[in-house]
Amino acid sequence: MSERWLPQTDHEHAVMRVLMSIRAMGDAMDRMHSGMKGDMDMNATDVAALRLLIIREQRGALVSPRDIAQHLRISTASTTKLLDRLEASGHLERRAHPTDRRGRVVVLTDEARRAFFRIFGERLRAMREMAMGYDEDELAVVTRFLDDLTGTMDPVV
Repeated sequence: MSERWLPQTDHEHAVMRVLMSIRAMGDAMDRMHSGMKGDMDMNATDVAALRLLIIREQRGALVSPRDIAQHLRISTASTTKLLDRLEASGHLERRAHPTDRRGRVVVLTDEARRAFFRIFGERLRAMREMAMGYDEDELAVVTRFLDDLTGTMDPVV
């Protein structure tokens, strides 16, 4: 078990401030996602699955049911129930994999995509406007830091 870390140097204090800011941002993200649950009338796992689909779609990546199960850390049986529920509510579709005849992919419906951006559009716009206040070099450092941090926390994003 590790002991509580107490920063000693100016650099260590700066690291502590960054870590505290990350924790505060995590709390803000949790509150934002919790609000989405209510706005979309879904449970947390459903919302997490839709967020995964949005993120992977923006990267141009396909999502399989197995990807969802691994990301959410749920069983294949629970994943099937989740996908059945989200498909029945019109949020996603299961389609044949474009290159693997045996595979299936999960995609958002246009309506789910519109609902997501209708609910989060203002928040996303505010975040984008805030980021516009930084120059390219600052944004490159922030991006590198966040990507590295994500990799240490969860290498399977």
